[in-house]
Amino acid sequence: MAIPVIDFSKLDGEERGNTLAQIANGCEEWGFFQLVNHGIPEELLERVKRVCSEWYKSEREEGFKNSTPVKLLNDLVESKSGEKLENVDWEDVITLLDDNEWPSHSSEFNETMKEYRYKLKKLAEKVMEVMDENLGLQKGYIKKALNSGKENQAFFGMKVSHYPPCPWPELVNGLRAHTDAGGVILLLQDEKVKGLQILKDDQWIDVEPLPNSIVINTGDLIEVLSNGRYKSVRHRVLATPDGNRRSIASFYNPSLKATIAPAPELKEPVTKEVDEAYPKFVFGDYMSVYAKQKFLPKEPRFQAVGSM
Repeated sequence: MAIPVIDFSKLDGEERGNTLAQIANGCEEWGFFQLVNHGIPEELLERVKRVCSEWYKSEREEGFKNSTPVKLLNDLVESKSGEKLENVDWEDVITLLDDNEWPSHSSEFNETMKEYRYKLKKLAEKVMEVMDENLGLQKGYIKKALNSGKENQAFFGMKVSHYPPCPWPELVNGLRAHTDAGGVILLLQDEKVKGLQILKDDQWIDVEPLPNSIVINTGDLIEVLSNGRYKSVRHRVLATPDGNRRSIASFYNPSLKATIAPAPELKEPVTKEVDEAYPKFVFGDYMSVYAKQKFLPKEPRFQAVGSM
């Protein structure tokens, strides 16, 4: 069993209907799918991978050796307790946001990532338009829902992670199981070192590396907007003994002031006996709950924000 691999270029040809159906299946049954022929030049993707690996080696690698996860894991091994580290991830990560000062001293890193970010944001918007069409919504509905006027635009963040080789991978998570909070997530994963898994029918399934594909997954807010037609799916990263796994995840998320609710066209009639499955809420309120409950089941988060 493997997540769907979809040729995005076929949206523009005779196979458009079949491609739309494949994307609908990816959103409804999997919550994850891989896009190939997505329009982002391979030369740019290769450059992104190179500058991120070089940046980690020159600016982050030594620091990770003295990081909290390394110290906690060493202490655990010395204690011989037989337990597993459950509240920490074997991950080095930085986040690049619209309004952040980017951390690299390399102009090539900054310029390459800005170019990639621009093209990837356009791809995210195309994917959202496909979701609109598949859900029977007006073109641009999801994009508009993630924005809250000119002063409160949706933001597009990037998370550059590395998962260094771990001497005791059975004792720590690369990244604990969770769903993503926001809208559409686009991942350029390592093509050599595996580790990403999704939960499907109570089984953990590997997301097999496919060179220069873009992995798409839907966040909690897409589940809400679609009134449950599309699901956000729990996923995790395993620690591995060999290889430094690189992961570049990008998030198309709402303004913190955006109000999120199921699209009216997708809402079922509500009776006094059956409450609505998804509440109406402000994204900033949801993020306050998510920050404390990220690695817990999502349903209590919806309930908590609905009562705010």
